[in-house]
Amino acid sequence: MATLSSKRQITLPKELCDKADIHPGEQFRILEHNGHITLIKQRGNASAGVLQHLKMRADVTDSESRDDAIDVGRTQRA
Repeated sequence: MATLSSKRQITLPKELCDKADIHPGEQFRILEHNGHITLIKQRGNASAGVLQHLKMRADVTDSESRDDAIDVGRTQRA
């Protein structure tokens, strides 16, 4: 069982770190939902190149693209 220190630090058990392939200095995203905390290990360059096949359209401005995405999101929620 882990204990929260006075500095709000938690030491993870070595066995858990080995199993999850966690090493000192790695970064995590921390999520809280309904009182539960989840740590998500960040992987460097995990999404590198995922969108490189997409080409920018010169005829659409950044603000037009943003406004269109907002409108699509509103339509999908309705």
